Amino acid sequence: MHLRLPPRSVLLAIGLSCLLLVWLALGDIEGFRDTAPESEATEGQALTRVEVVERQAMAHAPRLVLQGRLEAYREVALRAQRSGQVVALPVALGERVSRGDTLLALASDALPARLDQAEAELALAQAELAGAESLRQRELISNPAYRRLQSGVSRALAEVATLRRQLDDIRPEAPFDGVLDRLDVEVGDLVQVGETWGRLIDDTRLTAHAAAPQRDALSLSPGLPAEVQLLDGTRLDAELTHVASRADDSTRSFAVEATLANPESRRLAGASATLVIRLPERRVHHLSPALLELDGDGRLAVKHLDDNDRVRLTPVELVSADAETARVTGLPERVRLITLGGGFVAAGERVSAVTVATASTRTGQDAPEAAR
Repeated sequence: MHLRLPPRSVLLAIGLSCLLLVWLALGDIEGFRDTAPESEATEGQALTRVEVVERQAMAHAPRLVLQGRLEAYREVALRAQRSGQVVALPVALGERVSRGDTLLALASDALPARLDQAEAELALAQAELAGAESLRQRELISNPAYRRLQSGVSRALAEVATLRRQLDDIRPEAPFDGVLDRLDVEVGDLVQVGETWGRLIDDTRLTAHAAAPQRDALSLSPGLPAEVQLLDGTRLDAELTHVASRADDSTRSFAVEATLANPESRRLAGASATLVIRLPERRVHHLSPALLELDGDGRLAVKHLDDNDRVRLTPVELVSADAETARVTGLPERVRLITLGGGFVAAGERVSAVTVATASTRTGQDAPEAAR
């Protein structure tokens, strides 16, 4: 009977399988090692490729945005200097007054008559002193007698001044131009010394009060331009006029004040507002926040290349940032930033740099950059 051989492909597969089994069984056992062989560094090893973009520092005027409140430029609580009954209210509540206008009238009682008497006694004392002067020149009056006449004139002057002051106290006047913002008495009321009966405010100018974080206080100084933004969107120009020298114990923030004009006398005193302070101009680089990292000391830093294509990790100061752009200082005026591959290289390492083109940053907005 004639035996039929398997196909050639099958025979070839069987043969290769047998050879593989023999090689595995008779392989060089001594060639096996417990540890992997040391890798030999090859000269001309390929450098890590990174993408870089050239950036030039730009002028930037940072802004410090604070939440605060508006107060009248000047405000005074009106208090009674003398006790008495209110007999007249020359100024109505909410009425504008000028400096020197009478705001309130108390009963004068016998003050005018007493003042007339004191002025007559002063005139008499002055006449007696004038007569004694001629006697003194002729040595017809003793020195003690002359001194007593001088003392009498001084007492009369003091009495007249006291009564005039008391008469002024029952007719209090406005210390500055403003508006009578509060009036707590009516005609016929009895007021006591020291009692508050009204409030006068000067709202032709306003003062914006806010608190600056301690990290920003060092860059603030009186005279910096500012802007006050109201809740209705109105923007008013202002000027920083005060920066506290000591931080608040509870918040560790520094009180700041800015003054602004209110020529229309809008009712803004006591309202909330946003104070925007324009800080001195600085040279900054605009970059993606994704390019910021921490160095060994925990400081913000940015990776870039030097002229020899070696990686540099330079600490930077964050001036301002938003979701798309970070503005930093501390980098060279012109720098090659690593925009792609920075996470795979270390400071001091030489790399192969590939420069990529980016959109213009004249408007201060960066083109989207790749994350590391």
